[in-house]
Amino acid sequence: MATVTREAARPQLTAVQWTIGAIAAIGFLFDSYELLMMPLVIRPALVDLLGVPPTSPEINNWSGLLLSTPAIAGGLFGLLGGYLTDRFGRRRVLVWSILLYAFSALFSAFAPSAGWLLFWRCGIFIGVCVEFVAAVAWLSELFPEPKQRESVIGWTQAFGSLGGVMVTGLYYVSVT
Repeated sequence: MATVTREAARPQLTAVQWTIGAIAAIGFLFDSYELLMMPLVIRPALVDLLGVPPTSPEINNWSGLLLSTPAIAGGLFGLLGGYLTDRFGRRRVLVWSILLYAFSALFSAFAPSAGWLLFWRCGIFIGVCVEFVAAVAWLSELFPEPKQRESVIGWTQAFGSLGGVMVTGLYYVSVT
């Protein structure tokens, strides 16, 4: 007697789940876009903020600070993000980290000095890193079926890489 085993049909994603996934993917795309855009605009921004020529050694000193300090701050707070999401809830931490990221990005555009630019860039990195932790944890909870969860987290994270492609495309358009 032959037995036929069928893999249980996976439930289809609902419209709400597709919407959540799409918004998460767009969010991850813009997170990486924001983080990767700085190296392209750092020199002209510092020339303007510091009032020095583009060949000044001060540009290199501030560039090093602006590229390393926010990444360190984001990494440290990203580690803290797991604790914060457990303590205060995924949604609450997600909302506050997105607000921190958004307002820091806005204020960095109007930074009156290199020091303030560094401060706001740290806020951006902290917001993005904590948001990343909270968003992945929340997505994991929203998709209880393992194959769906793996798929949704995989393709939403892939959009983070597209932020880098978008930076590359915009750089190409701006210099040609």
